[in-house]
Amino acid sequence: MRFRICLLLALLLTLTSCANKSALLDLVGFEEQENNPAEEIQLLESEISLLPPVELLPEPVETEQSIVEELEALEKTGSWDEQGSQIPAAEEEKYDFPVVINKQVEMYLDLFQNKQRHFFERWLARSGKYKPMIHRELEKAGLPKDLLYLAMIESGFNQRAYSRARATGLWQFMKRTGRYYNLDVDRYVDERRDALKSTQAAVDYLGDLYEQFGDWHLAVAAYNGGPGKIRHGLRKYKINDFWTLAEKRHLRLETKMYVPKLIAAIIIGKEPEKYGFTDIDYEKPLEYDTLEVGPGFSLDALALISDGSKKEIRHLNQELRTGKTPLNRRSYVANIPKGTQELAKANLSRLHSVVKTGYKTHITQKTESLTAICRKYNINKTTLLKVNNLRSGELKVGQRLRIPYSMVDYQLLPENTTALASSGDSLILHTIKSGETISSIAKKYGVPQAMIVNWNGLQSAHRIRAGQQLALYIVRENGMIASSAKVYTGTKSKVTTPTRKNDHLIVLTENNKTRPAVAAGEQSYNWYQVKAGDTLWTISRRFNTSPKKIRIWNNLKSNTIHPGSKLKLKDA
Repeated sequence: MRFRICLLLALLLTLTSCANKSALLDLVGFEEQENNPAEEIQLLESEISLLPPVELLPEPVETEQSIVEELEALEKTGSWDEQGSQIPAAEEEKYDFPVVINKQVEMYLDLFQNKQRHFFERWLARSGKYKPMIHRELEKAGLPKDLLYLAMIESGFNQRAYSRARATGLWQFMKRTGRYYNLDVDRYVDERRDALKSTQAAVDYLGDLYEQFGDWHLAVAAYNGGPGKIRHGLRKYKINDFWTLAEKRHLRLETKMYVPKLIAAIIIGKEPEKYGFTDIDYEKPLEYDTLEVGPGFSLDALALISDGSKKEIRHLNQELRTGKTPLNRRSYVANIPKGTQELAKANLSRLHSVVKTGYKTHITQKTESLTAICRKYNINKTTLLKVNNLRSGELKVGQRLRIPYSMVDYQLLPENTTALASSGDSLILHTIKSGETISSIAKKYGVPQAMIVNWNGLQSAHRIRAGQQLALYIVRENGMIASSAKVYTGTKSKVTTPTRKNDHLIVLTENNKTRPAVAAGEQSYNWYQVKAGDTLWTISRRFNTSPKKIRIWNNLKSNTIHPGSKLKLKDA
C-alpha cells in the first residue's frame, strides 16, 4: 500500500510539472513483481473445467537459453568501442538503423552463424509471419523498419514468450509498461501477447525513447535497461553516446549486449543467404478477419462457426489466456481465419452448446487417500464412490478410478431452428432466487459461468435479478436432471410438479418419436422468447391474454421482463 501511495504521488507531481515524458517513462520502467503464470492459471481453475490448451500457455524465451554463453563471449571481446571496420557507402544504404561493425557485433555475427544457428534459422522462419505487419506499423510512425529485428532478439518472434524477468510477448513488455501503453492485462486477457496491439505499443514506446535521447543506439538500450538508467549514466559521465557509456561500469552486461546483438540480427536478417541461411521456410504473413462476440465465448466455438481448426483459432487469439473471451466485457472482437467473416456471422445464430460429463482416469499411488484424490480434482467423496461403484473409501495401489468433469460440446443447428426446438439435450429453466449469483448457480450445476452467460445472451455475469429465468443445456449420463421431468415436444411443453429439492426448476427434454397426450388437470403452454422492445402488455395483446395471467404463469413479481428470457404462455 505504501508503495502504491508513493507511486501515485510521484505521478501527480510529474503531471503537474513542466517536465517532459522522461520522468513518466522512468516510472513505467520501474516494475512491480508479477504473478507467476502457473499461479495465475491455477487461480482460473475454479472457473474452467480444464487447463487452457497448450497453444495458449506461456513459453520460455528462447533468447534466454544461451545467455550465459553470450555473456562469456562478450567478456572476451575486451573494450567497447564504436570504431571498427568501416561499412561501404553502398552497404550502408541497405539499413535505416545506424549500423556499425566492431568486436561485439562481429562476435554476434559469428554466434548466430555457428553456435546459435538453430535458433536464428527458427527466428528467420517466424519473421515471415510478422514482417509485413510490423513494417507497416513502423513505417506509419516514421520509425526505422529495421527495428523489426528488435522483436527477434527480444522473443524470437514468439507471441507467448515469457522471460525470467516476467516480460511477455513479441516485444517482451513488462506488465506496468504494457498497461501504460494501453495494453490490457488481467486474468482473462494479456494483450502483450496480441501481435498487432503489442506492436503498436512497442512503436509508441520506441518513438518516445528516440524523442528523449535523439540517438537510436541509446533508445534501444533504454528499451532494455530503462530510460532512467541510461539518462543517469549520460549525466554522470558527461557523455552522449552508447558505446562510451558501455565502456563504463554503469550498465548491466545484458543491456550492453543488446545493441550489438540487434545490429548483428539486422545485418544477417537483411541478407540471410549471404551468411549461409538458405532454404528458410518462411511462415505465411499473419492475416485474419474479425468477429464481435459476447463474453465467455469459447475459441472452440469460434473454430466451429468459422470452419477453422481449433489450433488455428488459438494461434490467432493468443492473448486470450483461458481459451474464452473475457467475462468482464460486454463484447470482444476475436480473430478468425481470413475470408470467413460472412460464414461466421451466418453460423453465429445456429451455434448451440451443452455441458456434458466426461471422465478421465486416475491411478492411485502409495499412501494416497480418497480425501486427497477428491481434493485434487475438487469433487466430493459421494460422487467419486458412486461413479466407481465403490462401497468404501479403501483404495489399493494401482487402482484405476474414473474422475468425472464437465466438458463443453458445440454444434451447429439446422438452419431456421432454435436450440430449444431442435436440441436433444436436457434443458433446465432455472428461476433465480434472491441472493443467487451466476457464480453460485454455476457451482450448483457444475458448469462454467461463461456458459450460463453465453446460453442466455447476458451482457454481464453480474447483471441478473431475482425471478429471472436462465436456460441451461446440460447432459448427464442418464440424460435427465430431475426424475419428475416431462417430455418436451418441440413447440409445446408440459410444466411438471417440481421435486421438493429442486422446487425452482423446470426440466424439459425432447422426444422425437411421439407426442404424449396432456394428462387431465395439467396445463399446456407455449414458450415465447422475449425480444427487444417487448412488454407484458404487448405480449398479452398478441396472445389474447392479460399481463396478470402471464405474471402468474411465470411467477413474476412485476411487469419487468428482459430480452432473451422465455415466458410460459397458455394455449389459446
